[in-house]
Amino acid sequence: MHFQSTLLTAGLLPLVYGLPKPQLTYEENTSPVGGVDAPFPTFTTTTGDLRGSTNLQGGIAQRPPTSGGDSAVVQDPDLVNGQSADASLGLYLDFNSAKYPNGPQPIRGTQGATDPGPRTYEYEKLNPDLFAPPETDSGDVPNAMWPLGLSHNRPGTGTQSGWARQQNAAVLPAATAMAGVDMRLSPHAYRELHWHTSAEWALVLKGSVRVASMNEDGASFVDDVTAGDVWFFPAGIPHSLQALDEGCEFLLVFDDGNFSEEETFLATEMLIRAPKEVWAKDLQTDVSVLDTVPQGQKYIFPGTAAPADISKQNVTGSGGSLSGPNGYTYHWSQQEFHNTTGGSVKILDPVTFPIAEMFSAALVVLEPGAMREVHWHTTSDEWSYFLQGSARITIYKAPQSSRTFDFTAGDVGYIPQAASHYVENTGTDDVIFLEVLQAKKFSDISASQWLALTPAQIVKDTLNFTDAVIANLPKEKTLIKPGNANLTQIAVSGKP
Repeated sequence: MHFQSTLLTAGLLPLVYGLPKPQLTYEENTSPVGGVDAPFPTFTTTTGDLRGSTNLQGGIAQRPPTSGGDSAVVQDPDLVNGQSADASLGLYLDFNSAKYPNGPQPIRGTQGATDPGPRTYEYEKLNPDLFAPPETDSGDVPNAMWPLGLSHNRPGTGTQSGWARQQNAAVLPAATAMAGVDMRLSPHAYRELHWHTSAEWALVLKGSVRVASMNEDGASFVDDVTAGDVWFFPAGIPHSLQALDEGCEFLLVFDDGNFSEEETFLATEMLIRAPKEVWAKDLQTDVSVLDTVPQGQKYIFPGTAAPADISKQNVTGSGGSLSGPNGYTYHWSQQEFHNTTGGSVKILDPVTFPIAEMFSAALVVLEPGAMREVHWHTTSDEWSYFLQGSARITIYKAPQSSRTFDFTAGDVGYIPQAASHYVENTGTDDVIFLEVLQAKKFSDISASQWLALTPAQIVKDTLNFTDAVIANLPKEKTLIKPGNANLTQIAVSGKP
């Protein structure tokens, strides 16, 4: 595996080498002036009324010629490897190899037909399972994918201080229980003092951050976290975030699908939204001190470099300081992965990080061709984020609907509670993705283990499996299933 040794020695350090990026390259939809290179109708300039004559109405107008015009025939459609295979196999189709302008085409086996356009080739290449869905897809399943690259990016104040972009139910309506924010702070920049009505769970993607906070009892907390580490703040707990010398980027997950970064409670706004007389009394100071308070939120802004000696910022009162099970950080980067055939997994949940009492997460690495086994979560929706590579997920919705979605780095996925699904690596590099649950313990039901632990005759009578197939089912959860990196080979060999 490409990153196995690194994962063992440095936690999440592969993220340093695997900056989120698509595996696909784009060669179409270009023109000398940009935009989409697609056929456009020819218009002639005339004078007079912009509307046509009523003589052009159907049944009155002369019947037009039905051939020899702008034909919908696509000559010699370019089908990629595996596209002619039986549609029920549902092979992953690498549309990046299709040759413009005759491909890609929404065809699987005998299903579908060519698309003469107009089209957005980049979207079709990134989402082959939507453009040419497997035959097994059925019915209607709510959209389960949102690329953060399509989210509005809000810049900070000051000179290149940072930015933030979010995913919530406004852009991904199915995501009712969780929302996400991708935030960047330049070296020494702050996310200003603030708090939320939602709980905040965070994974550091790059760089390092100093976090500072205080709980209801006046106990303070300050710690430094780096790439692969996690912090958590319960709803209402005030905190600040400052990037250290190399800046940072981090992923925030909130326990409310309607959360909005725009609705954060801010220290600056708090001070300017109550009379100065009140604040002078509350802070026990002269009212003139309040004249220098910023008259608008600072949001993300440049700051003074934090001292290297963190003890200089460890301010405490009678409540003391927080640490251990009451602390707001967990150094997940120092936890080793569990290695198995086809990839690696590590889990963080309240068993070892009790302050985050309803956040459980798994960080998963899949080798090319490997798959996070078919499973479902019994009590929670799943919020996923892809940090590296390309993958696909099929979601089964009761009683008879399913849909397959394609993901690449920077995409958010959302799977409803109890819906079965898998994650299959469809690229040539390792996939790294995060699974987040609202649960006291990270858990799932493995489909293959369930069948293995069900009386054999029941499985045989229900699914028509042979005794040999049933005997080979794993009685222990496997988490990851290895597979051939050539995802179309099964059409020839019949074996994955």
